Amino acid sequence: MELNLALILTSLTAVSGAVVAFNHFYYREQIEKSGEEASAGMAILIEYSRSFFPVLLFVLIIRSFIFEPFRIPSGSMMPTLVQGDYIFVKKFQYGLRLPVLETKIIETGEPKRGDVVVFRLPSDTSINYIKRVVGLPGDQIEYRRHRLFVNGELVVTARDDEQPLDGNVPRFVETLDEREHVILLEKTGNRPGDGGYTVPDGHYFMMGDNRDRSKDSRFIGPVPESHLVGEAVRIWMHMDGLEWPDWDRIGTKIQ
Repeated sequence: MELNLALILTSLTAVSGAVVAFNHFYYREQIEKSGEEASAGMAILIEYSRSFFPVLLFVLIIRSFIFEPFRIPSGSMMPTLVQGDYIFVKKFQYGLRLPVLETKIIETGEPKRGDVVVFRLPSDTSINYIKRVVGLPGDQIEYRRHRLFVNGELVVTARDDEQPLDGNVPRFVETLDEREHVILLEKTGNRPGDGGYTVPDGHYFMMGDNRDRSKDSRFIGPVPESHLVGEAVRIWMHMDGLEWPDWDRIGTKIQ
């Protein structure tokens, strides 16, 4: 069972805030009028609530509306992101949403082709995925023999001049709406998931940069707008297991 951190943080903030408000508007006045001292248990509860409420509220606002950290658990976005990367996700990029309920309250923008996006898996919203947007609502997407077409136009790819991450895995630079990023194409020929797709209204078509090792919209279907969490913008740490941090990746902007 996975912990719902948003629910836990929201609950703790609400409880501590309620205790602070109860003491400020009612309990303190009643104690002063009666001339009695607050019970030891209540005094401890009030003191802890007053100490932690501002911190909890600050963390809740930052995590819910501004930035949230995530860890990359797999290689589906290689070479852009690798297992062990810790990233910041800009939460307000695609609208402000209430924590836990995930109800959008303010429109701020929409995804663009090429954005790297964290979203909740449609079949299990407790699981977060990260992929690249290749299709917008209404787009016609076709992917065959490692060739991506958007609305009938071939997306330009060129062999990367740099050394591949693995000697057997060629790297290619893909240009999607003038946004360049590197992808891995492992094998030739038709692959599972090849075919044509129509992106429904209010949905987005996602693909991993490690095209042959990514469970993306070719398999899980288009992602509803309501499931978007935010745009991945920067790597703030890389540490996989007990190894030393990879200092070269820290601070890298996600293209």
